[in-house]
Amino acid sequence: MKLQELKGKKILIAGFGREGRATERYLKARIPGINLTITDKKEGAGYLDKQHDYDLVIKTPGIRPELVKAPYTTASNIFFANIGQNFTIGITGSKGKSTTASLIAHILNTAGKKAHLVGNIGIPMLEALLKPHSASDIYVIELSSYQLADIKYSPHIAVAVSLFPEHQDYHGGTENYYAAKKNIIKYQTSKDYYLYNSRFPMLQKWASEVKSQAVPFLKNLPFPVSDIPLLGEHNLENVCGAVTAVNLLKVESSALHRAIKTFKPLPHRLEYIGQFAGIHFYDDAISTAPQSTIAALKALKKVDTLLLGGEDRGYDFNSLAVVIKEAGVKNIVLFPDSGKMIGQSLKNNHIEVAQILETDQMSQAVSFAFQQTLTDGICLLSAASPSYSLWKDFQEKGNQFQHFVKAYQR
Repeated sequence: MKLQELKGKKILIAGFGREGRATERYLKARIPGINLTITDKKEGAGYLDKQHDYDLVIKTPGIRPELVKAPYTTASNIFFANIGQNFTIGITGSKGKSTTASLIAHILNTAGKKAHLVGNIGIPMLEALLKPHSASDIYVIELSSYQLADIKYSPHIAVAVSLFPEHQDYHGGTENYYAAKKNIIKYQTSKDYYLYNSRFPMLQKWASEVKSQAVPFLKNLPFPVSDIPLLGEHNLENVCGAVTAVNLLKVESSALHRAIKTFKPLPHRLEYIGQFAGIHFYDDAISTAPQSTIAALKALKKVDTLLLGGEDRGYDFNSLAVVIKEAGVKNIVLFPDSGKMIGQSLKNNHIEVAQILETDQMSQAVSFAFQQTLTDGICLLSAASPSYSLWKDFQEKGNQFQHFVKAYQR
């Protein structure tokens, strides 16, 4: 909604995390005297009970759309409605969107263009609009399925990195989840671009349905693959997606190459913690689905010990079990709640490993890894499940893993 449409309304901001607070600051700065009320789930189960007392609700992404019965909008929609002439690049995907978005922003800034990394990563979109900017600035926006579920705008360049089942609990099934992701291209015009990873059949199918110009990720990079400071084929695809995007903005090849070589991998994404007691430890806490753990196992060699499990979302772990066997993993830690299902998938596929530890304590898991992992072998945290059974989020899980790895050494 345009700011003009918000004036004079009695508004409820539903959800007061980082995005909700940024929304409040933005609206108070742009519409002095605006009538705002805050509600948040910390107030209890009935925090949305009075939503009908307001002209408009501004819903944060964590609140499922069906819970808001009153007229509502979102911070994402307010951002796109009020951004003016600034160029936008939106990135989504089941995995890889943070790395791809960060790559695009880093390349553009290295090339002398002013790019702002916002959205699901970086700073909230409306907070970015409060900062000084010019009409030539570019906004690189990571867009989650939660943000896309009720979006009414599309970016000038939409980048779809990957697509497989995720967040079914929020969306009510895979079909709704895919539909939310597809919204990134729903409002594009013939002047816009849809860039997609052709390895995923659904993303390729969308290419035949869009009004915009559909372009698959390029296959051949204009620099040596050995210069990419990221592990795995999936990250190579992320780089290809980022390069395809910046090529549309005429980035010089020298700046592109320089940016790739200086890119710093994001935390908790196949992050190498170091070698301790002769064991190499990797933190891939971001892997919250079987497909991303499979990618991690394929990216690394000699994974002796694998830490798995978390919140149970009903995933099928059979393909992961097969890859665990192919990778020669010898030791497995299973965290609740999905750990039991992973263990059952191993049994169903007649896959035996030397040692299995079931625990809800990261300290025990790390101790087990030090005791069982071979010298010069790898211990990998890549849980194939969301973190919420034991941890607040994947960052807390990864930080806890790193803490106990380094503490054990001392």
